[in-house]
Amino acid sequence: MTAPPDDCLARNDWICGDYLSTRRRILLDAVLEHVQLTVVSVLLGLVIALPLALLARRRRWTVGPVLGITTVLYTIPSLAMFSLLLPLYGLSATLVVAGLALYSLTLLVRNILAGLEGVPAEAKDAARGMGYGPTRQLLTVELPLALPAAMAGLRIATVSAVALTTVGAIVGHGGLGNLIYAGMNSFFKAQVLTASVLCVLIAVVFDLLLLGAERLLTPWRRARTGRPARGRGAGARRVAAAGRRP
Repeated sequence: MTAPPDDCLARNDWICGDYLSTRRRILLDAVLEHVQLTVVSVLLGLVIALPLALLARRRRWTVGPVLGITTVLYTIPSLAMFSLLLPLYGLSATLVVAGLALYSLTLLVRNILAGLEGVPAEAKDAARGMGYGPTRQLLTVELPLALPAAMAGLRIATVSAVALTTVGAIVGHGGLGNLIYAGMNSFFKAQVLTASVLCVLIAVVFDLLLLGAERLLTPWRRARTGRPARGRGAGARRVAAAGRRP
């Protein structure tokens, strides 16, 4: 009976240190592309989602169409979405970014809108009583108080984008998805497992970073202790805290 080879690559093991040491550059390039595609697509989605949410909040008749269209976009299968965008962008990284940005809209728009609608009425009354105009009230009171809900949507959208980026492998721009796709075709166990684990780690890191950013941007939530105060005085305190944010 022939003894099994000593090399874990030759044995095609799922866990293989030799794979990490010999493919370090390939893994690093794939991780960097994955992170870049995720960040650009989510930022693009956020740039589009914020005006849509503000429009829906200001003109109530647009809520249905805005949420309906973004929901329909989210239900389109990724392969179909990339096929629809292919005539516009070709087989490029822009194709993947555009598709991921469209997928992020439903999560971002819904959560930003929910955050804005959840701003306490007494906080807005207090802002108007302090002489805030509509724009100043939006920027210094409503958006900061809506930030927790908006950040929750951003965290979900980002983690989803990390996973969906792998589908970009069908056009050659999928970051770690390229390695997963190639590894599945050749049944290269170590490559499939390593790239999959790295995807999970990227998602966890992004989620923790966004959670930390939320806490830094909402210091008044950390400062609150005991039962929340009620009435107009509570609204004024929220306005003052929001105005003092870093």
